[in-house]
Formats: sequence, structure tokens, C-alpha cells
Amino acid sequence: MGATGVVENKENQQTEESLNLFTSTQIVIKDALTKLGYSDEMFELLKEPLRMLTVRIPVRMDDGSVKIFTGYRSQHNDAVGPTKGGVRFHPEVNEDEVKALSMWMSLKCGIVDLPYGGGKGGIICDPRTMSMGELERLSRGYVRAISQIVGPTKDIPAPDVYTNSQIMAWMMDEYSRLREYDSPGFITGKPLVLGGSQGREKATAQGVTICIEEAAKRKGVQIEGARVVIQGFGNAGSFLAKFMYDAGAKVIGISDALGGLYDPNGLDIDYLLDRRDSFGMVTSLFENTITNAELLEIDCDILVPAAVSNQITAQNARNIKATIVVEAANGPTTLDATKILSERGILLVPDVLASAGGVTVSYFEWVQNNQGYYWSEEEVIQKLRKVLVQAFENVYNTATNRQVNMRLAAYMEGARKMSEASRFRGWV
Repeated sequence: MGATGVVENKENQQTEESLNLFTSTQIVIKDALTKLGYSDEMFELLKEPLRMLTVRIPVRMDDGSVKIFTGYRSQHNDAVGPTKGGVRFHPEVNEDEVKALSMWMSLKCGIVDLPYGGGKGGIICDPRTMSMGELERLSRGYVRAISQIVGPTKDIPAPDVYTNSQIMAWMMDEYSRLREYDSPGFITGKPLVLGGSQGREKATAQGVTICIEEAAKRKGVQIEGARVVIQGFGNAGSFLAKFMYDAGAKVIGISDALGGLYDPNGLDIDYLLDRRDSFGMVTSLFENTITNAELLEIDCDILVPAAVSNQITAQNARNIKATIVVEAANGPTTLDATKILSERGILLVPDVLASAGGVTVSYFEWVQNNQGYYWSEEEVIQKLRKVLVQAFENVYNTATNRQVNMRLAAYMEGARKMSEASRFRGWV
């Protein structure tokens, strides 16, 4: 009885936290639409996804039993074009989280001017406890369950939390059995041999790096020698640490789920990357660790929250000692904290701009699939840089000209395209 109570409380807490992400997203979208001069009807259209599909997926487990998994696919707005967004496998996935993330994808696509709306998917599961065979059967079952509403011209999935190119390959193969003539462009983040794009794995971190460079120019900070703190050492955080280290910055703090490492003289990033375990953990090898909370308050030039949501809050925002904060994670800074950082003159580059590198290179992959012609990694990075530099400039200019913070400016840029498309279609 006691154990069950703990699980229920944890689920309720997670739902409440996701609801905060969902409602805070709605609040900023409403502010953005008001600033842009749109009516309440436009907010009514954009405050919820156009479609939300819940599916039940039976999977035969290795021990012969059948387990039923719950999955979701949210399609926020397809006025501009097909929806686009990742599929996450996580025990704490829930409907409100998936909805909020699909809305963020719409905003990201608007900010970097892609012909997409936002989508997102997820399955409630713990992939760390599942075999490869079980994961394959779950991946294929999910595609069969959502096949009626996805496709290269409808909704294009991609990797997300605890999913990777292998899972995308299984999903593509299952879709190709259902529709044999247009399967490569159905999904992005695929292995290179199945039509994946060069540079896709590093794309999110590459995009964050470009945003850091642009923010540093605006603040007069030299990247070489700059003191950088990165919370999170997963895919985005570890690649970003390597990019910063190679550019001559001093990465003085990093952390993973177990704790943080701090050295005012700079950490040896190559050494840490070599010693990570299969889950990206490295701090367990060290004795003198600090907490994630302490890591955020280190005196530095550039702080990058690249872990989980709600890390910089009204409680610790006044203790942040960075000149620039660049959000590589989804929703790491609350709305109250955003206001405090802005008032203190700290340049905050919001998640919907900073982490748009992944969806941009996913778009490049889709384009390459559609034309059957593939680009080198140098071409991909060059095109990504062009897109993100322009996006940063647009958001920064809007923030300056309209006297608003960077988050609101990004939402204004992100909402403009889908609002105009919805208006021209006659929806509102």
C-alpha cells in the first residue's frame, strides 16, 4: 500500500509540473499574439493542439507475457505545412507534456522559418529496463498505431529523449511495410545508410554553439578564454562542452544527474568524455563533486542549462552570476526567473531559439530524402549556421525594438508565421 502511494504521488507531481510547462507556454503565446495585434480567436486556435491521439500498444515481452503501453502523438498546428517533432520513450511521459512540446516545436519551426508546424510524440515506458527485441516491437507497434495520421506530407517524427537512430530505423521499416512508396522522408534522425543526414547527431549542440557565439558578440564576450558552465552531459551537453573546449573556452563546470564538477582553471573535457559510462554519467568517478543547484550559481560568463526543466526559478535567479544564459534544455527557466534575469541585464537566449538546430537539420534530412541528393557535413553546418544566425538576429532585433525580453521576442517570431498561415487559410 505504501509503495503504491509513492508511485501515485510521483505521477501527480509530474502531471502538475508538465501542466505548469503547458500553461506557461500558453501564457507566453497569448502575450506574443497580443503584442503582434492578433485577436483572441487566434489564441483560441493556437492554445491547444489541433489533434491529440492517444494509443494503446500491446507488446509481447521476452518472458512471453503481453504488456500494454500507452503512447501519444500531438499535432499542434499544420497551417504552414506538415507537423514535425520527436518521439520520446520515458516513464514520466504524459499528455500535457506532449502537448506543450508540440507547441514549442511550432514556435521553433516559425523562428527558423521552416515549412512545418509542431508535432510531438511519446510512449510511457522505461527503455533502460527493456531488451532490444522489446524496444523494437514497441517501436513498430507505435508506428502501426499512429500510421493513419503520420507521413512525409502529414507529420514527420524524429528522435527525442531515450530514442535514437536505431529506433528511427525500426519505425521507418514498419512504415515502409504499410506504405511502400514514400517511406524515407517519413522520419528523420535515421542512420546514414537509410537516408540520414550528415551532422544530425551533433545538430542541437551545433545550434546552441552558434547562438552562444551570436549572444557573445552582443555582450562583448570573447569565446576564447570565456568561463562556461554546462548543466547536463547528455547528447547536447557533451557535444556542446567539446565544441566550447575546442574553441578555446574554459569549461569550468559540468554536471550529470548525480552531481557536478567544478574547476576554476577549466576541466579537461576530452578526459571526461573518454570516461563517461553508457548512460553519459561521469561525476561518480570523482569525490569532490558539487550539487546541480550549486553548479548553476558558479561565477561564469556563459551558463547553459542543458538538462531538465525548471532549474532556474524565482528562488535562485538572483544568484545567477552569468553574463549570458543559453537554454539548451526544454523549459529550464521559469517565467518568473526569466523576468528577474532580464531585469538584471543578463542576456537569456530561450530554448525555442537555442535548441532549434535539431529540427533545422531534421528539415535538411527531409529535403535530402525528397530530392534524393545528399550533402556533406560541411554543407549541412554551413546551411545551419546561415539559418540560425538569421533567426538569432530576428529575435534579438524584435526584443530590442519592441522592448521585450528574448523569450517573448522568440515567441513573437515563432507565432507570426503560423498565425499568418492560419489567417490566409481562413481559419480565423
